[in-house]
Amino acid sequence: MSDDSVNARIKEFITDFGWPRLIIFFFVVALFITAPFVGVRVDNSLKDVLARFGQNGVMVLAMVPMMQAGAGLNFGLPVGIIAGLLGSTLAMQAHLTGLLGFFAAILFSLPFALLFGWLYGMLLNKVKGEEMTIAMYVGFSVVTFMAIMWLILPFTNPTMVWGYTGQGLRTTITLDGYWSRVLNDFLVIRIGPVFEFPTGAVLFFALMAFIMWLFMRSRTGTALTAVGSNPDFARAGGVSAARMRIISVIVSTIYGAIGILMYQQSFGFIQLYQAPLFMAFPAVAAVLLGGASVNKATILHVIVGTFLFQSILAMTPSVINSVLKTDMSEVIRILISNGMIIYALTRKTKVTK
Repeated sequence: MSDDSVNARIKEFITDFGWPRLIIFFFVVALFITAPFVGVRVDNSLKDVLARFGQNGVMVLAMVPMMQAGAGLNFGLPVGIIAGLLGSTLAMQAHLTGLLGFFAAILFSLPFALLFGWLYGMLLNKVKGEEMTIAMYVGFSVVTFMAIMWLILPFTNPTMVWGYTGQGLRTTITLDGYWSRVLNDFLVIRIGPVFEFPTGAVLFFALMAFIMWLFMRSRTGTALTAVGSNPDFARAGGVSAARMRIISVIVSTIYGAIGILMYQQSFGFIQLYQAPLFMAFPAVAAVLLGGASVNKATILHVIVGTFLFQSILAMTPSVINSVLKTDMSEVIRILISNGMIIYALTRKTKVTK
């Protein structure tokens, strides 16, 4: 193979993968290399990265169906998150604990996710071409509406309600004594005084990724991808584009509901009211960082993107702050989240033209 051919392949790879992703990848590598020299323990940082991966991975998986179906980036992820919050609060109201409580929360959230996902999908089918904008409005509206409902829903569990009124849910509800870290601590592997591998959380993510993989390779998943790739061809083959898009939204909403339950058990708290408002942005940024485009996402994109994005969030506070003596983690998170979204949308615009 000639040097010109090799150079051409390298340029093609860089063009397809994108300079921003390469820069972020090398930035993460540099953080891990620099860590020991500024007094940061690599094993502790890696523990945080793995915990964050299990905590956020399922919510990033929720991006895949809608992107594959051509419905764009799911900025309406809070719709699924609200379904998960309803499931978890109902499980707590029933005083269910441990693995039973966690899986009961999933079961309680499914009817809400199915209903919300169907309504959400019906709406997106009415606004083709503006899905991402409307999805963001829907997500914000649902969170705002539920901020009122959390105050008036008839929950009575003393752990959940405001102590001085006996009604209305607290802003932050502890999961201690319920299912806090129930998956993170399941079959956990500890090495040395610091490092631990959250086996249960990673296995659960692997299970959810495998289910998604099977779904995307099923007859329905294949039809869904066909609609996203070439809706006219799919329609000619007897596939209902509207129906496939609704299915993709429902699956995405279900994964969003389960994803927030994974986040809760790792974080140790349920966060209500305005907390879910911007939760879609890190998930969107992560899948794009993994190499996905607006119209194409795979399980590999989810895994790579989640690991890279969470590595930055875990390493930046310790490494960069040690060097600069100031907290830059939130600034870098915002720059990367919004930057990757803008980058993906500009690439989409170029392709469309």
